[in-house]
Amino acid sequence: MILLLQYMLIFASVLLLVALGGCFSERSGVINIGLEGIMVFGALGGALTMKYLPEATTPWLLILLVVLSAMLVGMLYSLLLAVAAINFKADQTLIGTAMNLLGTAAATVMVKAINTAENPDNVSSTIQYINAKKAFIVNIGGFEFNWFMLLALILLIISYVLLNKTKFGLRLQACGEHPQAADSVGINVYKMRYAGVMISGILGGIGGLVYITAGVSEWKFENGVAGFGFLALAVMIFGQWKPLRIALAALLFGLFRSLSNVYTGFDFLSSLNIPSNVYNMLPYIISLAVLAFTSKSSRAPKAEGIPYDKGSR
Repeated sequence: MILLLQYMLIFASVLLLVALGGCFSERSGVINIGLEGIMVFGALGGALTMKYLPEATTPWLLILLVVLSAMLVGMLYSLLLAVAAINFKADQTLIGTAMNLLGTAAATVMVKAINTAENPDNVSSTIQYINAKKAFIVNIGGFEFNWFMLLALILLIISYVLLNKTKFGLRLQACGEHPQAADSVGINVYKMRYAGVMISGILGGIGGLVYITAGVSEWKFENGVAGFGFLALAVMIFGQWKPLRIALAALLFGLFRSLSNVYTGFDFLSSLNIPSNVYNMLPYIISLAVLAFTSKSSRAPKAEGIPYDKGSR
């Protein structure tokens, strides 16, 4: 049971962070399908930082530098969506899809190039961070507490306050609901949408880092992030673009995802003789079912996906 809780919380943390990122982007009016690619690049930034930081680096400094690296790389990669969707008014769904395809492919090529430069015989797309990963985990009575769980909770609180209790958050939401009306009262819609997309890049980058460090000490970037970006979109929609609801949805999806890691420890589940692949598919099956039954009642921001034209009214 402890192991189930441990995995549920770490997977829920990943989904929460990435879904909150998608929430900021879509609240501003920009659909971010590219969360998968952003996660991969954020994970790449964090993994390379862990790889090259000196072993003598203090744990807190290591955590800070690794998280900042993931945030920065995720934010920079999200600018591809911002420039294409906001400045060039490109189709946001197509741009996001392209970012997902590019993310895994580019990260794989970059890691292979780095490994080959260090050792011509090493052509793998794997980055190891065995020693660095220890800084993120504290063992409390058999429960491996990951500092990313606390970070996810803190960012949830910040996101809730930022969206609902600040002038910035209310302006951001106005740009996703009625951009022309927001513009008429002096709000720069383009800047607010840039801010929303960049925040999604920051949170998505951290989410990617948390994902690759969740249970392993190395990551093969050919594997991407196993569809977690799309799961996060489902969590965001199920949570109705509201941080607290997104948190509850993340816990639910995290529970189903964690079952594939621990089902052998439960006599009832083991006695069913269900292949492990079925448990791996559970969160995706659940996401399809949830979206099918809740799509009619979902209320997305009215102007999401619609390029803003300052001259239109």
